[in-house]
Amino acid sequence: MQIDRRLVSHFDWTLFGIVLGLTLLGILTIYSATYSITEGQAGGLASKQFYWLVIGLAAMLVVMSIDYHHLERLAYPFYGLVLFLLLLVLFIGSVGGGSQRWLNLGFFILQPSEPAKLAIVLALARYLQYDEPHDGYRLRDLWLPFLLVAPLILLTLVQPDLGTAIILSLIFISLMLMGGLRLRSFLYLAAAGVVFMPIAWHFLKPYQQKRILIFLNPDLDPLGAGYHVIQSKIAVGSGRFFGKGYLKGTQNQLDFLPAQHTDFIFSVFAEEWGLVGCVLLLGLYFAFIVASLRVVARAKDRFGALLVFGILAIFFWQVLINASMVTGLLPVVGIPLPLLSYGGSSMVSMMVGAGFLINVSMRRFTF
Repeated sequence: MQIDRRLVSHFDWTLFGIVLGLTLLGILTIYSATYSITEGQAGGLASKQFYWLVIGLAAMLVVMSIDYHHLERLAYPFYGLVLFLLLLVLFIGSVGGGSQRWLNLGFFILQPSEPAKLAIVLALARYLQYDEPHDGYRLRDLWLPFLLVAPLILLTLVQPDLGTAIILSLIFISLMLMGGLRLRSFLYLAAAGVVFMPIAWHFLKPYQQKRILIFLNPDLDPLGAGYHVIQSKIAVGSGRFFGKGYLKGTQNQLDFLPAQHTDFIFSVFAEEWGLVGCVLLLGLYFAFIVASLRVVARAKDRFGALLVFGILAIFFWQVLINASMVTGLLPVVGIPLPLLSYGGSSMVSMMVGAGFLINVSMRRFTF
């Protein structure tokens, strides 16, 4: 098969470099988060994450090699597969930490809610690829997109996984705004959401309600539900300007931090590298956002632009919520930091998403 030279010459090395840099930084931080001073070694999670990186790079290469217009035809079948997997979780899913979110496939454990983010982006990008109405989408035009997204959100809430359900909802809103949702319609939706909040409160699990109360008043239960947030803020603050140094974070080493290799990995990083390190890390994410927006602006068709914007929304909202969560600016809802937090399903899904971005970028000059 002959490869178009233009695809190679227009390969987006900037995006690829940022993604690879974040993943390698994540592996180093996972190693530190699982390192034991007494034993002088870390667990095997960093090695496993490296294997997932290799698999993710292979998946990214496959995605990049296929013209994204062909991926359009796979949008709904992929959505159907993810919906089936989420239904399967209800019956044979593995339980951990009080949640039933995973499928044990033998050779690896899959968390279907991670590829669900990609499924929503693909499905909505396909639906919205045609020109929007002259005066934009009204509320009555949202019923079909809502029917696409609602089952995935509800099945995620049942697990329960409030964090991922919030991300899926934000992806939906972001893509609808990008697709041409009228501002007035958006304001109506926002108002309806505010009105629905008191009702939604009663559907939350007791521990989820407590997390919100702790957010409003961290001292409500400092030795119980509020303990982890307080320790996370201590870890971030104790890093000061330059940090304590790699493998020298005391909050992490003394096991004060919860889920230090997943949801609270930013706290580990902040304690070791300080304000300077955090600025550089968030700068990498900012560079990723800017590079992705450039791809959106240069995409040669509406489907490509929507696809890239949807992937960008996944990264943006997860970074914003995770960083705000570990610093006490938002309630703890269990959202990983993209490409940094440990997790095979998350790593491969995000690498595939980055592959979509580079795919669209490479083909902006082909006709």
